[in-house]
Amino acid sequence: MKSVKSSYISGFVEIEVTGKNPENFLQQCARNGIMLWEIKKPHTEQCTARIQLKDVNKVRKLRRGSKFKIRFLDKQGIPFLKKRISRKKPLLIGLFLSLFLFFILSNMVWQVTVTGVPEELEKKITDQLTSYGVYPGALSFTLESPNQIQQLLLEDVPELLWVGVDKKGTSFYLEGVEKLIIEKDEPAAPRHLIADKSGVIQSMYVRKGLAQVTVNEVVEKGEILVSGAIEKLNTNREEGEDGNEEKEYELVAADGEVVATTWYRAEVTVPLTAEHDELTGNSKETYRIKFGSLSIPIWPLTRSESFEHELVETDEHQVNIFGWQPSIYFLTEKRQETSPKYHERSQEEAIQAGIRQVKNDLLRRLGNDAQIITEKVLHETTEHGKVNLSLYITVEENIAARQPINQGD
Repeated sequence: MKSVKSSYISGFVEIEVTGKNPENFLQQCARNGIMLWEIKKPHTEQCTARIQLKDVNKVRKLRRGSKFKIRFLDKQGIPFLKKRISRKKPLLIGLFLSLFLFFILSNMVWQVTVTGVPEELEKKITDQLTSYGVYPGALSFTLESPNQIQQLLLEDVPELLWVGVDKKGTSFYLEGVEKLIIEKDEPAAPRHLIADKSGVIQSMYVRKGLAQVTVNEVVEKGEILVSGAIEKLNTNREEGEDGNEEKEYELVAADGEVVATTWYRAEVTVPLTAEHDELTGNSKETYRIKFGSLSIPIWPLTRSESFEHELVETDEHQVNIFGWQPSIYFLTEKRQETSPKYHERSQEEAIQAGIRQVKNDLLRRLGNDAQIITEKVLHETTEHGKVNLSLYITVEENIAARQPINQGD
């Protein structure tokens, strides 16, 4: 019985013997040392039996000198199983790789979400998480537990009052509360507010200090508008050597806004022929990879000829490998062909274009708080296809400038 069971390890086959008195052939096999089991006779001229794989060649030799026909019905055992597996090796390898890939993907961090904090603090938390190895693409079984990550963040990010770290499947969700750090501003040094340009006062708003001018008053550049020296009310004043009472002052940092009307004169030259560029629709794209200061073309390999007139746009993307950003960039350069167009404009159109240009330049220089009230053309001439303008512009702006008080005086 042991021999029969061990035959599965070495392998066995089921044979079918067909012929007159097929049991005689089986007896002949037994006499030649061939082990037989599960012998059956389903038909008068047919018998089946199982033999070990090693005896197959012996059975074939015995059949050659007989009138019996041998047919192999079934094959069992480890040798045949190995053979069948080897035939399906690609399928098994694919199955193994699929299971391995499923294991990796199911244990990979796909999303890290931070909520409840300002954008700057969110970036700082994200950078800190990256240093811990917590970023999209990281393997979750290599990371610390959520409680340990929470403790590390509270230690390394002092702006955090509290943070909760929750891992759900392949995602990390963090919710933080920012500390409210109230910084006391250092007291400003004593100062006056003076006029940084001449003008006529239109309105005043004094937060601190003593106003020295009034609305509709004309002031000159350098004149004190709001004083930072405020006289103290003291009934016990002593008289000086000249018999006058000595005054005591409290020095403060004057603060406020003084809006005044100011004036500017500007010169501008505007051509009567206006030029602008129009896109023709023709474009070329170049792709490059950049390592530090080295730039290598990807496509096309050779630089194509430039358009005579073109608009160039360059887009740069840094390579990101699971949160690691090496100094490698992909560059996309798009060159669009342009066609210069010209059109003649009237003198009035040129004047209006010149006024717009001067006003835009002036507002860029003065800031958004300034407001242009009026503009007037003082003088205009036309020569050599150009209009020369002399403009006088009225502006309302804050003319208050800070001037420190010298306490040694």
